Amino acid sequence: MNATTKPNTAFWIIAILALLWNIIGVFFWIMEHFLMTEEMKAAYPPEELELINSAPSWGIYVYGIAVFGGLLASILLLMRKKMAVAIFGISLLAILIQMGYWIFGMDSVGVMGPQSLIMPLIVIAIAIFEYFYSKGAARNGWLQ
Repeated sequence: MNATTKPNTAFWIIAILALLWNIIGVFFWIMEHFLMTEEMKAAYPPEELELINSAPSWGIYVYGIAVFGGLLASILLLMRKKMAVAIFGISLLAILIQMGYWIFGMDSVGVMGPQSLIMPLIVIAIAIFEYFYSKGAARNGWLQ
């Protein structure tokens, strides 16, 4: 049996923030793919709406893996389970595929300008942090 040590307060704060962040991601996924009304779509500039509508159909699944994987991993982190590391890794991979395609495959910068890079880069940075933080928590013996 592996001995685990008690995580510090920062662990719990980071785990709760990760959970909240990933709940927001799931909310946006549901909003974009199931609750978006025609009136909401009409508020987008035509170029942006065309970009969004031209996204490949596989994108909804990769996006779903990213956000639901992140949510599951956050819950596992709060439960102090080592499986959180692998699930954060899967979520990170899905995010890199999704955001990489958004940035390099869809000409989002050409259509929306350089500000279209801000949110994808933030999402990637947070996913990288979550993955490596969970790896460190496992290495510290905080996860079982």
